[in-house]
This record gives sequence, structure tokens and C-alpha cells, in this order.
Amino acid sequence: MPENRARNHHRDRVAGTFSIEIGAMLEGELTDPRIAPSYVSDVVLAPGGKSARIYVAVHGSEAEEASTLAALMAARGYIRSELRDRMGVRHVPELTFVIDRSQKMTGRMDELLGRIRKRERREAAAAASESTPPESASPGSPR
Repeated sequence: MPENRARNHHRDRVAGTFSIEIGAMLEGELTDPRIAPSYVSDVVLAPGGKSARIYVAVHGSEAEEASTLAALMAARGYIRSELRDRMGVRHVPELTFVIDRSQKMTGRMDELLGRIRKRERREAAAAASESTPPESASPGSPR
């Protein structure tokens, strides 16, 4: 079966353009006060090109994430029309925004792994100090 390299390349280019354009909108064009400081971390375009999932990483609390997601979902129509105008295409896929928590999860995993390593080092040091034989009790005792 032949590879669809051209189709995959086109889909990747479109996803990259969506990421750049929506990122620019997030930086200052969308004036909704509910949108917290955020950036587009990934864009996944469906194979048929009918829908796109936009992953947005939000710098803030879970409440700010929820309000940002609600504001972006409310602004979907505006974002689609802007993308249509900027890209000069007839069809812009249906957009779905998703909060990307991968950075926060990565940080949490690093923290937990650091704790495990620290505990292992502490246990290894304790085991090493227990396994070494004590020196003779009195320094002047005969051998």
C-alpha cells in the first residue's frame, strides 16, 4: 500500500499553521478577561480534516484553566473565521479546545522521582553504616 506522505505532510503543515495563528490570538487578540496566560502546546488534526483538537497549556490554577477553556469554547466561531481569513481557505475544521496538563504532570513526576531517589540514597547510606564493622572499643587493647 502506498504511503500518504504528501497528505501527512500537508496535515502537519496545516496543524503547524493553526498552532501559530491560534497562539498569536491567545497572546493578545482575544480580549476575553477569562483567558489566562496560555499557549498552544499541540494541534491534532483528524485524518479527514473535518476536526482539530487544540491543546492549550494554561499558566495558573485549575479555576483559571476552566475559565480559559470556557472562553475559548465560546470564541470558537470567531477563531474559525479568523483562521479562514488569514489562511485563505474555504474550510476550517471544527475546533475543540483541550487543557494540556502534561507539563504539570511532568513536573509532578520529576518531584516524585526525586523523592524516591533521595529515600533510596538515605536507605543505602543507613545500610552501609550498619554493615561496616565497628572499630575496636579501646584503642590501647591488645590484639
